[in-house]
Amino acid sequence: MITSKTISNGIIRALTTTVFVCLILFIFYKIQSVLIYLIVSLILTLIGNPILDFFKKRLKFNHIFATIATLFIFILIIFGFIMMFVPLILSQGQNLSLLNTVEIEKNILQLMNQITVFLDNHQIDSAQVLKEANFTSKINFNIIPNFLNTIVGTISSFGMGLGSVLFITFFFLKDRLLFIVGAKKLIPDSHEDQILNSLEKINNLLSRYFIGLLLQLFIVFLLYFIVLIIFGVPNAIVIAFLCAILNIIPYIGPLIASFLAAILTMMSNLGSDFQSETLPTTIYILIGFWIVQIIDNNLSQPIIFSKSVSSHPLEIFLVILIAGFLFGVLGMIVAVPLYTIIKVIGKEFFPENKIIQLLTKDI
Repeated sequence: MITSKTISNGIIRALTTTVFVCLILFIFYKIQSVLIYLIVSLILTLIGNPILDFFKKRLKFNHIFATIATLFIFILIIFGFIMMFVPLILSQGQNLSLLNTVEIEKNILQLMNQITVFLDNHQIDSAQVLKEANFTSKINFNIIPNFLNTIVGTISSFGMGLGSVLFITFFFLKDRLLFIVGAKKLIPDSHEDQILNSLEKINNLLSRYFIGLLLQLFIVFLLYFIVLIIFGVPNAIVIAFLCAILNIIPYIGPLIASFLAAILTMMSNLGSDFQSETLPTTIYILIGFWIVQIIDNNLSQPIIFSKSVSSHPLEIFLVILIAGFLFGVLGMIVAVPLYTIIKVIGKEFFPENKIIQLLTKDI
C-alpha cells in the first residue's frame, strides 16, 4: 500500500538524485578544460602505444626510454606544425595589425562586383538580384577582427594546454600497467575477464583507428597541397593543412574544405581579371579537391578505416550517417570510435546474440 511517507521518500530521493546529477554536471562544466586535456592525452596514448611497443620490442629500449622517445616524436610533430604556420604569421603580421573592417568590406565588394560583371556578360542580370538582396548590409564585418582576437587568445593558452597534455600523456604511457592493475581492483570478480578482454580489444582497435585517421589525413593533406601548388595558390601548405583537418568531420568536412579553398583562392586573386584568371583557377581548384575526395572516399578511407576497426565500409557509412542525424557534427566525429567500443563490449557480454555475432565476426 502506497502511503504518504512512501511518496515523500520517493520525492526526496528523486530530488537528491537530481541535485547530485546537476552538481556533477556543474563540476564537469567548471573543469571542462581538464577533461579536454584528459581526452586528448588518452587519444595520444592510444596512438603512442604501438610506437612505444616498437621501441621496446624492435629497438630494445627499456620502458622509460621508450616512453621518452615516443613523447619526443609527438613533440617533433607538434613543433613541425607550429613552424609550418610561423612563416605565414610573420608575413601577415603587419597586415593583421592594420586590419580594419572597411578594408575587408572593400575586398568583399570588389569580389562581388567582379562576379556581377562576369554574370552580366553572360546575360544573367545578377546585379539587380544582389542589390535587392542587399547582401553586404547583412554581413557583420566586425566578426573578422573578433575572430582573430579569439585566435590570439587561443594561442596564448596553447602553451599551458600543450604542456599539460604532454605531461599527462607521459604518465599514461609510462604507468599504463599500473593503471591496469588499479582497474583490476575496482572490477567485480564476476566480470573481471570480460571487462579486461574488452579493454584490451578496445585499446588495440582504437589505437589502430587513430593511427589510420592520421594516415588518411596525411594522404588528403598531400593531395590537397599538390592541387594548390599546381595552380600557384599562395600559402598552399597552410590551406591544405586546414582543409585536411576539416576532413575529421565525415562528409560535411570536405564540402566546407572545398568552399574554404574556393574563397581563399578568389580572395588571393582579387587584382586579377575575374573571367580569365580568378574564375578558371577557382574552378580548377574545386575540381581538384573533388577528385581528391573521390580518391579518399573510394580508396584510402574505406581501406584504412575498415581495416583499423574491423568493420565493413558500408557499416561505417551507416553508423556515421545515423550519428549525424541524431547528434549532429559531434556525433559524426565520435561515431566510429564509440561504435567500436559498443561492438567490443557486445561481443564480450552477449556472445550468443545473432546480430552481435554478425557484426563482430572480424573482431
